[in-house]
Amino acid sequence: MELDFTPKTYDEIPEDRQPSLIEAIVPVAGMLLFLAVGIVWLELDPQMPLLWGVVFSGLFARYHLGYSWADLYGGVSRSILTGLQAILILFVIYMVIASWIDAGTIPTIMYYGLEFLFPAIFLPFTLLLAAVASFAIGSSWTTAGTLGVAMVGIGSGLGIPAPMTAGAVLSGAYTGDKNSPLSDTTNLAAAVTNTELMDHIRAMRPGTLIAFTVSLVLFVALGLNASGSIPVDRVAEIQAGLSSVYVISPITLLPIVITFALAIYGYPALPSLGAGIFAAVGVSLTLQGVGFAAAWSTVHYGTSPETGVALTNDLLASGGLAGSIWVISIVVAALSLGGILQESGVLAAIAYYTGKAVSSVAGLTAGTAVGTFMINVLAAEQYMALVVPGMTFRNLYDDYDLESRNLSRAIEASGTTTSALVPWNSGGVYMSAALGVPVLSYAPYYFFGFLSPLVLVVMGATGWKIFYKEDADDAVDDHGPETPSPAE
Repeated sequence: MELDFTPKTYDEIPEDRQPSLIEAIVPVAGMLLFLAVGIVWLELDPQMPLLWGVVFSGLFARYHLGYSWADLYGGVSRSILTGLQAILILFVIYMVIASWIDAGTIPTIMYYGLEFLFPAIFLPFTLLLAAVASFAIGSSWTTAGTLGVAMVGIGSGLGIPAPMTAGAVLSGAYTGDKNSPLSDTTNLAAAVTNTELMDHIRAMRPGTLIAFTVSLVLFVALGLNASGSIPVDRVAEIQAGLSSVYVISPITLLPIVITFALAIYGYPALPSLGAGIFAAVGVSLTLQGVGFAAAWSTVHYGTSPETGVALTNDLLASGGLAGSIWVISIVVAALSLGGILQESGVLAAIAYYTGKAVSSVAGLTAGTAVGTFMINVLAAEQYMALVVPGMTFRNLYDDYDLESRNLSRAIEASGTTTSALVPWNSGGVYMSAALGVPVLSYAPYYFFGFLSPLVLVVMGATGWKIFYKEDADDAVDDHGPETPSPAE
C-alpha cells in the first residue's frame, strides 16, 4: 500500500467531516486531561495516559466525526512512518552511548575536560562548542547524543548541575542546527513553504543571533555563580576512578572523529552513528581488552562500571539497545495519537481557526508561533510541527503580501526549537534519554527554546525584518487589512 505523507489542509477535508473548533478542542482537552491526571496525580509514566488519549481520540473520530477504523489506522501508520527515522535514531543512539563508554571515548573526554575546564567558563564554552558542532554536521540530535553526553559528565564533575549543562547543550545544538544548510529540519521548513534554502537561513539569522546572544549572557552569569564550587580533590578522585577502569588515550576518540567526519562529509545521521558504534567496538577490542562477545553484549545491554566513585558510576551507566524500549514506547504512543488527530482533521482545524483569529501581521506571526507549538504538543513530532502549519498558513501569508521566508522562519523558530520542551514529543523524549536529564528539569535552563519563538513574536509586533513581496498588490482579501505595511 502506498502511503501519502502530505497532510490535508482544512479546506481539503470534505465538508461533512470538517471538525468545528469545539469538536477539534474535545480530543485535545481529553488528551491534556489524561496526561495531567495520569502523570501529575497518579504519578504514572506517560505511556498509559497517552494510550488513554489514543483510545478516546479514536472513538471520538470514529463515532462522532464518522471516520472508519481503516481511515484511523491509516493515519496512525502514516504518523509512525513519518517518525520512523526518529525511532531508529533512538535505537542507534542508545547503542552509541553504551559502545562509546565501553571504548573509553566518553571517559577520556570527561578525563581531559575535567583537567582543562573550570566552572566559570564551562557553561558558555559548552554552548559555543555545541553550536559549532551542530552547525558543522547539521544535527542537534547527533550533537546532543554524543558530545552532549560527555559534557554532562564533565559538568557534573565540576559541580555544575546536569540540568544546566543540558540546557547549554540544547541551546547550542539547536542554534547550530537552525542555521546549518545540512539540517533536515532546516531543509524541510524551506521546502514545505516553497522558500529557497539560503533565503530561509538568512531570514532566520537576525532572530537566532539575538536569542543565542541572550542565552550566552545568561550562561555566563550562571557560570560565574558556579565558580569555586568544586570540593577539594573532587576532580582528582573522579579522574582516578576513570583511569582505574578505562585506558585513557587519544586513540579512544577515534569513534567520535569518525562519526563527526562522516556527518560533515554529508552522510546522514544513521550511517554516521552506526559507523561510530563499530569503531567503538574496535577500540574496545584492541585498546580496552574487552572480548568480542562482551563488547557486543555491552552494546545490547548497556554499561554499569565500578570506578569506586558513585558519581562516575552513575554518569557512565547506560542501558544499551535494551534500554531504549521505554522511551521508544512513548514515541510510538505519541505518534499514534498524532496520527489520529491528523487523520480526523483536528490538527488542520486548529491551524485553520488559529489563522482566522488573526487580523494583522503581528497577530499572524504570533498565531503561527502558537499554532506550531501546539502541533508539537499534539502530534508529538517536530516534522509534523513544520509541515502542518507550513502548508496551512501559506495562503494567509500570501494574503498579507508577505514573502514565504517569513513563514519558513516562523515555523522553524517555534517548531524545531520547542520540540525538546514537550516531554512526550520525539524531541523531548530523545533529548531527555540521551542526556539523562528529565525534560522538566532541563527546561528552565534551555533558554534558546524560549527565546527563539519570543524573539520571533517581537519581530512580528515591531515589523523588524518582516519581508514583503516587491510586487505586492495594493490590497488583500478579507483575511487581513486592506493596506498592510511593516508598521503593522
